[in-house]
Amino acid sequence: MPSAIDTPLLRNSNFRWLLGGGLVSMLGDQFSMLALPWLVLSLTGDSLSLGIAVALMGAPRAVLILLGGTVADRYSPRRVMLLSKYANAAILLVLTGLLMLDQASLALAYAAALALGIASAFGIPAGTAILPQAVPLQSLQKANGLQMGARQLSLLAGPLLAALVLGAHDGAQQTPMAALAAAFAIDALTFLFSAWTLRQVSLRPLAVTAVQGMWRDTAAGLAMVWRDMPLRSCYAYWAVVAFFVMGPLQVALPVLASERLHGAAALGLLMGAHGGGTLAGMLASSLGGAWLRRRFGASLLLVDAVVGCLLMALGQISTAWQGAALLAVTGMLSGYLQVAIFTWIQRRVAPAMLGRAMALFMGIFLGLAPLSAAATGALLRQLSVGELFCGGGALLLAAAVAAALFTAIPRIAGAETL
Repeated sequence: MPSAIDTPLLRNSNFRWLLGGGLVSMLGDQFSMLALPWLVLSLTGDSLSLGIAVALMGAPRAVLILLGGTVADRYSPRRVMLLSKYANAAILLVLTGLLMLDQASLALAYAAALALGIASAFGIPAGTAILPQAVPLQSLQKANGLQMGARQLSLLAGPLLAALVLGAHDGAQQTPMAALAAAFAIDALTFLFSAWTLRQVSLRPLAVTAVQGMWRDTAAGLAMVWRDMPLRSCYAYWAVVAFFVMGPLQVALPVLASERLHGAAALGLLMGAHGGGTLAGMLASSLGGAWLRRRFGASLLLVDAVVGCLLMALGQISTAWQGAALLAVTGMLSGYLQVAIFTWIQRRVAPAMLGRAMALFMGIFLGLAPLSAAATGALLRQLSVGELFCGGGALLLAAAVAAALFTAIPRIAGAETL
């Protein structure tokens, strides 16, 4: 009788536990993502304080994520995920209790943000490394597509659910601490639930590898990526893409909505269109990824070239529906490709190194996102928003063309199963 690991994906108990628990936890995350900023603003009304809280949550992820990947490889992704979930639940329950006892303070909000950021730096790489050990390797594309699609769905539905909790305050001008405490408590319970589901998962045993010092293990992961020329080329290319794309979407898009489309409602429409397109692309990738796997490198560059053209067009829009249409297509292409990228890395890298490889991949985006946002903000003082989108799109297109002409990326096919 086949084990859970060897059964088809949709009948695979491991995948059902991972998907169900992960979806509940990701929905819960949105409660804290909304409640923490509101807590800071309720206490101070100061945008600088809010920025510090966001930085305290984000900085540990960028700084510690590679170490988190090393720990996941050494002690197993499942064990690290469990500890991360328990730590997050404990942090949120303590925060909930202190808010209910009327002990809210800015220092408490800062401490919670920092602690949550540290815990996630270990949980995120473990979460991306566990899938190849839990599902059939031939089903990785579909599993990644469904799992990432569930995350995108949580980003769309979670804030609406959280708003219902935070908005249930009978017309008060400020969100009361009881509502904020309820939001944090809900997130804590979802972490505990997902930890229980994770305990039901059985993983494929890995070959025992020699254990070195923690920093030697981290260096070994970096050396592995450096020696693998296709992997190294793609990581360098993705760093360029992250810098050119993330800043315009994070900073310039709100400016575009404000200057040309006259309001926050238009920004919501643009972001919703991009999110919906991303979800559709991820689900499509889970259903039909074989063609893309055979032509991974060429498809990667082609999609980025098209996205570059779409960004240039975005700088010329005059109505919200034009922007929504362009961003829906951009999201669909990006979502389709994201699933393929995760699957390619998971298939190419040995399981014993996967936590570090995925941590480095995500660290590229976590580290470059604030730099890209800062550069975009500075450029918007000198350029119009239309010029910035045109310039960013043109640079992305140029990067894709240069990679096609001068690197081996176009010749990369789907990686062999390890």
